[in-house]
Amino acid sequence: MSRNRLSLFVFTLVAVLAFSCLAFAQDADPAMGSSLKNEEISGPFDLERCVQRALDLNPTMTSIRAQLQGSRFGTRSAMGDFGPALSASYGYMHYDRGYVSSGKQSDWVGKLNVTQPVFKGFNLLATWQKAQLTEESTMASLTKVELTLVENVQTTFLSLLKARMDVKSAEDSVARLESQLKVISAFYDVGLRPKAEVLDAEVDLATAKQGLLTSRNNVSTQEAQLNTLLNIPIEMDVEYVGELKYVPFELTLKECLNRAYDNRPDLLVGEKSVEIAQKDVTISESSFYPSVDATWDYVNRGDDAGLNGGGDYSHEGSEYWTAGVTASMSIFEWGSDYYNSKQYDQTVKQLEADLENTRLNAGFEVKRSLLNIQEAADRITVAKKSVTAAEEAYRMAVARYQAQVGTNTDVLNAQERLTASEAQLSQALADYGTAVSTLYVAMGEKNLGLKDAK
Repeated sequence: MSRNRLSLFVFTLVAVLAFSCLAFAQDADPAMGSSLKNEEISGPFDLERCVQRALDLNPTMTSIRAQLQGSRFGTRSAMGDFGPALSASYGYMHYDRGYVSSGKQSDWVGKLNVTQPVFKGFNLLATWQKAQLTEESTMASLTKVELTLVENVQTTFLSLLKARMDVKSAEDSVARLESQLKVISAFYDVGLRPKAEVLDAEVDLATAKQGLLTSRNNVSTQEAQLNTLLNIPIEMDVEYVGELKYVPFELTLKECLNRAYDNRPDLLVGEKSVEIAQKDVTISESSFYPSVDATWDYVNRGDDAGLNGGGDYSHEGSEYWTAGVTASMSIFEWGSDYYNSKQYDQTVKQLEADLENTRLNAGFEVKRSLLNIQEAADRITVAKKSVTAAEEAYRMAVARYQAQVGTNTDVLNAQERLTASEAQLSQALADYGTAVSTLYVAMGEKNLGLKDAK
């Protein structure tokens, strides 16, 4: 009897240790990106490097990765419900009269129970499949968060490049106005121009300097925003490098739509939501079927805490085991389970309609982004011609003024038009890059460096 108890105890201990080791191995998830966070922040950061660092270290990504890991644990938990459940109990019992086997009114009892689900009305299977779908949905949500982060970083980076172009344009404007002020002042000193022209030039120069200060502040703001997105200390100076470029976009609307319908994570999340709701229907309908469990129990009784049999106990009364199969079923619940199932049916229909709406919106976003690309490309062409013409007009206005056949107003107007043309060009280039970034996000694709717009 003691040998049997010892063997059973050893077997139970080995099983518990095995499952514990497996659980520990599954929980040993290395910290993602811990080594990258301590990476030395040095060297130039171009657009691609910025986006990659954000994907690795932005706190938003850490949050969604933790959610994904939790979904994986949920899948493993649902899988574990298929296996047997092992439970044990140990305690002291006192009876109001003598116990049948021993004749005493108290004894010590140790129990070991193993329960194996046999059939749960497809509840276990549907729950496991739902957990798998939830994990897949979370993976798609991870991709969606990545795309949103990519778009934010790229938009901020492009805004930084535009702000730098604005600074360069403002600096050129200040330099031109300073040069013009010197010319006007020289003419005024010799009595060839009135004081009013000098004052006009000084006012325009002061206005240009204010615009330059605003542009420089905008650069600092965009750099701080990039530091935040890249999880870099806000006070650290980072060398962000790059320039606004025009890269022709060659995809047609049909190609973009096909890629969007295949890759967009929100469509995948919608599809998984419908499937999860369908599994909820199956789970709710499990109450229409019987529940079957197989059980095995081992019981050991004794006169003392060591569960030593003998004495007033017979062998059959002190140690025994039982095995059996139990089936149970809820017969009637006043329609509670029926209408619960019908409720989930309507949820499925709702999610299917939401999925169709998401698909329609996806097509609209792709179409709108493609139109924005085409518009920005046309604006770039026009703006380049405008800058060339404005530069020539300014040169001619300055030459006419110095030859005493033009007015200061002509020079200042030409200077203003040149500055406006440069601002339009930088804005068109930034809008083009932003539209390309938005289109790739609308297609569910990550183009980190926006190098190949195809």
